[in-house]
Parts: sequence; C-alpha cells; structure tokens
Amino acid sequence: LHLSLRRQRQMCIRDRSALAFALVIAAAITHAAWNIVAHGVSRAGMPFLWWGAVGGTAVWIGVIPFTGGLGTDDLLAFLLGVGVSGVLHVAYMAVLQRGYREGNLSTVYATARGTGPFLSVIVAILLFGERPSVLALVGVAAIIVGVVAIGLVDRGRAERQDRSLDLGLVFGLLTGVAIAIYTIWDAHAVRTWNLSPVAFMVGTMLLEIPFYSFGVRGRWAAVRTLGRTQWRRIVAFSILSPLSYILVLTAIQIAPVALVAPLREVSVVLVSLFGVFALKESRPGWRLAASAVVAGGIVLLALSLIHI
Repeated sequence: LHLSLRRQRQMCIRDRSALAFALVIAAAITHAAWNIVAHGVSRAGMPFLWWGAVGGTAVWIGVIPFTGGLGTDDLLAFLLGVGVSGVLHVAYMAVLQRGYREGNLSTVYATARGTGPFLSVIVAILLFGERPSVLALVGVAAIIVGVVAIGLVDRGRAERQDRSLDLGLVFGLLTGVAIAIYTIWDAHAVRTWNLSPVAFMVGTMLLEIPFYSFGVRGRWAAVRTLGRTQWRRIVAFSILSPLSYILVLTAIQIAPVALVAPLREVSVVLVSLFGVFALKESRPGWRLAASAVVAGGIVLLALSLIHI
C-alpha cells in the first residue's frame, strides 16, 4: 500500500510538471507571437507601454470572474502582491528603456535575458529551497548560453564606443536583476496567497497605468496618433502579452521557478528563427546554432521532468 501511494504521488508530480512544461512552452510561443506582431511599433517607447497597460487591462478585466476571481478572500494580500509587482515591472521597463538609449540593443538584450533567468534560478534555490536535478541544471545552463549567444549575434558588428565602460552592459545587468526580482516576487505572491494569475496580471497592469501616464505627460498627441494608426497591433499586444505571462504565473504555481524562468526564454529562439526565415537577418548559421543549443536545453529539461 505504501509503495502504491508513493507511485501515485510520483505520477501526480510528473503530470503537474508536464502540465507546467506545456504551459511555459505555450507562453513562449505567445510571447514570440506578440513580439512579431508588434515588431517596430514597440519602439514608440512610453506611448506604446501606456497603450499596452490600458489595452491589456480592458481586455482581461472581464475574464477575472470566469477564472476564480481574485483567488483569495484576503484583499490586503492581493493588493500587496499586485502593488509590489506593478512597481517592480515599471522599474524593469524603465531600466530596460534606459539601457536601449545608452547602449547597443544586442548587448542589453543578451545580458538581460541571460542574467535574469540565471539569478532567478540561484535565488529560487536559496530562497524557496528548490533542488533541480543535475540534468535540469545542465538544461538550464544550455538555454541561458544559447539565449545569450542569440543576443550577441550582432555584438561584433556594433560600433565601438570611446568610453571604457559599456553602459549597455551595465544596464543589461541591471535589467537582468530586475527580471529576477519581479519573477521571484510574483512567484512568491501567487504561491503564498494563492492568487489568480489573471486577476494578478490585471491588477499589475492597472497599477502601471498611472506610472506610464506620468511618463507620457505632454505627449498625448503622440499617444492618440499611435492608437489611431497602430490599433490592430495594440489590440494583438493587449491580448497576447498578458496571456503569455498569465501562462507563466500558472506554471509557477505548480512547478519550480528554477525550471520555469529559463524555459520561458524559448520565446527568444522563436523570434530569432522568425528573423532568419522571414526577415532574412544576418548570420543565419550562428542564429540557428544558438537556437539548437537552446533546443538541446529544452530536451534536457523535458527529460528531467520525465524522471521526477
């Protein structure tokens, strides 16, 4: 009987891990989709971020009653969770945008996308007591290395700067730290207080609106123009961007952060492949090789789940 119960528990854990794996892969596909749809328009900066927060809130707020409401009766816990998360996400976007102004885009992007998951894994192990297997950790390492390699494709062709300190690298590291902080906090909030991922996401976006409204002060004409000319892409972003993180939050409730955080970076590979085959971007061999490394990491993570 003891062995039977143990086997049933192992099967339950394996099923939950497989579901989390599927959720994160779906999140990565969704994330890549909105990046492709919003390609170009996202460079509008703060006006686009304002529309994203407003549009995302408008689209998803009506879904809350059908997805478990707030997920908890503790209103103060919910407000604390989304309040801190909203501030952290705004800080992340502010640091990222500053990095893109100060440094080479590929440097900032690669550093942030490599540092964020790496720090998330370390903190999850230290703070949450998570213990990924050696196989899983090798898979995580492969994903991070591949993602960084994709981001550094154009690094060698970037213009040299006279200053000895590369601000792109500095802000890329700061962005990675911001990613790790909001990932760990969001995981803590939805797990500890059993918050609904949809309500949590909507609450976070709602609290972002005042910050972005302050950021676009004096530029409302540009906001209106962007809304009028790019409304289709804004609508797509408003649906897909929150959905991708809702899927991640759902996965975090049932799987270790140490596995979820790196796996969500698969979206970088999908966007890179789109660049190779659709946009005919430079150095396709390098991009494909880096993507293959990430794919190998995904396989290792999948195998580690099978052997739980």
